[in-house]
Order: sequence, then C-alpha cells, then structure tokens
Amino acid sequence: MAKYTGPVMKKCRALGINPADLGISRKSTKQVKYRRKKQSDYAMQLKEKQKVKFVYGVLEKQFKGYYEKASKMRGVTGENMLILLERRLDNVVYRLGLGKTRAMARQLVNHGHITVNGKRVDIPSYLVEAGDVIAVKENKKNLPIWQAAKEVKNLSIVKWLEWDNNELSGKVLSLPERADIVDVEIKEHLIIELYSK
Repeated sequence: MAKYTGPVMKKCRALGINPADLGISRKSTKQVKYRRKKQSDYAMQLKEKQKVKFVYGVLEKQFKGYYEKASKMRGVTGENMLILLERRLDNVVYRLGLGKTRAMARQLVNHGHITVNGKRVDIPSYLVEAGDVIAVKENKKNLPIWQAAKEVKNLSIVKWLEWDNNELSGKVLSLPERADIVDVEIKEHLIIELYSK
C-alpha cells in the first residue's frame, strides 16, 4: 500500500489547501510569503491534479485509473471522476464522521474495523453502491474510540449518507453528485485537460 508520508502542512501550503478542510488542526500560525509568478496553463493543471490526489490520498497510478474509468462512463468525465473518488470506502468512512481525517478513515478500513453489508472490507479503494450499509464491526464496537463517537451528537453528514449513532452504522442513500463535493474547491476541468493532451 503506497501513501504520501511527507510533511502535510508544507504540501497544503504548496497546493493552496486550508489544512482545516482536511480535518487537520493547524499547529503553527507562521505566515510565509512567497513571490508569486504567473503560472502557465500546464502548471495550473498539474497543481489541480496534485491537489485532488493529495486530498483523497491517492497516488498517480490509481488516480489515472479513476480518470480512465470516468472517461468510459456516461456524462461529464471530470464529475464522474470526482464521484468515483467520493465513493471510495475510506472517504465514505470519513464522511460518516468515523475518522477525523481521510488518513485516519483509511487506517480504520485497513485494520478491519469496518463492514459493508455485514462483511468485513479492508480495502480503502472499495467503491460503495447506493443501498450499502457501512458499519463498525460488531466485535470492535466496545473500543474506546467508538464509545467516544457515540457520545458525539449532531454530526454534519452529507445528504447522500445516513448515520445511526446508536448502532454505529450508516447507509448510502444514493450516489453522490458533483454539487455534494464542496469542502475543497476543485476545478476538475483542468485535470481533464491535462490528461487529454
């Protein structure tokens, strides 16, 4: 399993992402001023691709696979690609509030804490479908992390997901739409332009 292990704050600053949007609390308030040069079209497209890869925790080979799959689907390729990324199990676990960050949600999935329709799934890139039930594994529900999650009320969950706090389970009501992805500003048309060269 490959993942980005470099300095997160430095990467956020370089890509223009607010760390709070990723669920990361900012520890330093140091402001760094950089000279901004006018960027070429290629630089803007590459930066946008790197931003989306970093936010979803996906490396190049897998990301290109999502692009190719999205290009074969009906509809707008950029929107289809973002919807595929949103449907990843680690992202759904994050959206349900089980993980504070996508990295934490990915680790929960890898360690076998999550079930989909009653079966343990430990593959973060598993694509959920409408009607799937995502829950904490039965024998893991008494761990302190889940007891703390039960005490949290009024979770702000996206409209395509439903959460039951008592059972520690959620349901995928429908597939996400492009309008549901608003936490990070993404210009997917730049990524498609980059890949279509």
